[in-house]
Amino acid sequence: MSEVFAFGPAPSRVAVDAPLVRALVAEQFPQWADLPVQPVEHGGWDNHTFHLGREMSVRLPTAAEYALAVEKEHRWLPRLAPQLPVPVSTPLGRGRPGQGFPFAWSVYRWLDGQTADAERITDPVGLAVDLADFLLALQRVDPTGGPPPGTHCWFRGGSLRTFDPFTEDALQTLSGHLDTERAREVWASALAAPWDGVPRWFHGDVAEGNLLLEGGRLAAVIDFGTCGVGDPSCDLAVAWTVLDAAGRWVFRERLGVDDDTWERGRGWALWKSLATYASSLGEDDHAAPGAWRAVEALLEDDRPPTS
Repeated sequence: MSEVFAFGPAPSRVAVDAPLVRALVAEQFPQWADLPVQPVEHGGWDNHTFHLGREMSVRLPTAAEYALAVEKEHRWLPRLAPQLPVPVSTPLGRGRPGQGFPFAWSVYRWLDGQTADAERITDPVGLAVDLADFLLALQRVDPTGGPPPGTHCWFRGGSLRTFDPFTEDALQTLSGHLDTERAREVWASALAAPWDGVPRWFHGDVAEGNLLLEGGRLAAVIDFGTCGVGDPSCDLAVAWTVLDAAGRWVFRERLGVDDDTWERGRGWALWKSLATYASSLGEDDHAAPGAWRAVEALLEDDRPPTS
């Protein structure tokens, strides 16, 4: 999923192809040198992703900004994984710069499943329960020593006020395309909602591309590059970006979050959806329809669906 670059120009991405990956693996992990290497369809934005044989994947950061996540994932995922209810990305090997590639990189165990595109969500209420249980388990993990919000996670888990100027820029761009007065009301409510200051683990990018499904239910969660310890309301954005109205209400009830946390989560979903929609306005961008649907849901009254 493409990042919206609120903090300046998009990073310059490094090109990677299968021959380079084969050379890196042969040089640094000779035990896997004979395994085939194939690019993964829709392999992501932050990382180039390749199949390594049938049971592993290779992920190489596309830019220096994303390479910050490599050490973090190798340190923390082995500690998080045993405490979570579904499989998550498990690092098997850490690569170093080489063959002209400038960053550290990773070998992971491959996780089966299909990304959570709208047409694959056949049980939205069941998925809502699965997502809530995953986040509850993640938030129960001891946060001691965990990485606080910063550049490594694009300031997720921190203050929503960081994104205030970018939200306003998006709203100015979208003037005439949506109810910007209502959007400002929702945004102001999110900014005013206080956090209790208790740091908890967050994933940071609970989005359709990082959720793997089997039979319409959550089978695995991948890409912890934006994880950290702080205000976990950023993970509630999934309620509007992936779930429908019925799933959203079940998700909230299962999590048991208070009104302030829900409002901040709404703010996280709003600023990112507005920025994505504004950046793709007038372009043939696949992200725009999803962003528009999320914005519509975010601007509606948040009431339980009628039976």
